[in-house]
Amino acid sequence: MARLLTVPTQWEHARSVLAHVADHTPLPGPEARLLVLMLTLRTANTGTGNLVGQDLTALGLTDPEDLVEKLTGCGWLTQPGTAGDLLASRPENPTPISVPSLAPREDGTGPFTFGKKMRPKLSGWAQKVVSDRKLRRAKAAAGTRLLALTLATRTHASGILGPGSQGIALNALTDWAPVDSGELQHVVDQLTAADWLTDAALTDAQLTGQLTERVLPLTCPLRA
Repeated sequence: MARLLTVPTQWEHARSVLAHVADHTPLPGPEARLLVLMLTLRTANTGTGNLVGQDLTALGLTDPEDLVEKLTGCGWLTQPGTAGDLLASRPENPTPISVPSLAPREDGTGPFTFGKKMRPKLSGWAQKVVSDRKLRRAKAAAGTRLLALTLATRTHASGILGPGSQGIALNALTDWAPVDSGELQHVVDQLTAADWLTDAALTDAQLTGQLTERVLPLTCPLRA
């Protein structure tokens, strides 16, 4: 089985982005977290990148225009026009965006250690996960797509969840996928229905289970 991200250093970089976004998303909730994650992956090395409307509409957000306005309003994101302009932009005329907090510092370093060739690989991986056809067909919410990403980075090579295949602690899960505890069972059920997760068992402390063979190529296994 060939993985989309092929070596352990790439898997660690994927986890580093999820961890950074968990600590630096300026707005609450899973929809903001998902959008900030995808924009971070577009701009990770230089603080700048290009975006088209389809990049946003593909995420299944309730009101992407409002979210973009809030991210620009708080200064996290800058772009030349309105949120509506960004959503209307097409591949032949993408919108240049910038995330000032990701721009390199005076010494040339930024929050991430991967280079410019790695950024599109990580961005492509995340895009594959969140736009998975079965998640799209189920109209999966942002929390479900974020949990899919989180689980993909917290499995054994065989797809069994958690370090040492022991499951994932709920606080670790909700750090990276900000889903209310009352919603978590529904999100897990959505991933099971989408043939993403199998044998899932959710307790007050952890989630156990295994990713399906269908999605193993998207996983970033934990070191043994």
